[in-house]
Amino acid sequence: MFLKKLFSYGRQEQKVVNRINDHIKLLCVTCETFKSGFEKNDRSLLQKVIDLEREGDFIRREIVSEIYEGAFLPYLRPNLCKFVEIVDRVFDLLEDTAYNCIDMEIPEELKGECTQVAFLNIRICEMLLITFNAMLNGDPLREKTLAIRIYEKKIDDIKLGLKKDLHKIRINNFWDGKILSEFISGLTMISDIIEDAGDYLQIISVSMK
Repeated sequence: MFLKKLFSYGRQEQKVVNRINDHIKLLCVTCETFKSGFEKNDRSLLQKVIDLEREGDFIRREIVSEIYEGAFLPYLRPNLCKFVEIVDRVFDLLEDTAYNCIDMEIPEELKGECTQVAFLNIRICEMLLITFNAMLNGDPLREKTLAIRIYEKKIDDIKLGLKKDLHKIRINNFWDGKILSEFISGLTMISDIIEDAGDYLQIISVSMK
């Protein structure tokens, strides 16, 4: 309970904790929106991913501003800001991936595996939220961060299959190939960054003990 008590000492601290929680929840919603947009080939949902990235960026700026206005002890501030910036990188990657999805038709041969990755991206985001709240409660994070790594490994395994399948796809021109490659790379890199965010929560937790 030590961390939870520490994070609830003042109004500013509680506001930051609430907004970080909002930030991660919004990331979960963004991953879900992307998956739905991809499965349904719905451009309006993919455009919504781009809009949600802007909302996430607004929350990030609000959190960082609140921290540097005096929330938390000075030695904690850089670690908390770093964590928020890592989460924000996932929003950026989802935005880029949504743009690429809007700009091209994904080959049918790849859709099944891509949908599976999009589903696992939702799950790994949800596990990050669970890990954050466990840190606030002062609970051990080992099992939670291990679960994040397991999701990341599953996505890595799918990525290997996607790369093999990608080599078999007939590409009309260089730009189509480039966009498709960037789409696959972005979709499968989301879990790597979330794994980094989970590791950073572990660092913050250990630094408080």
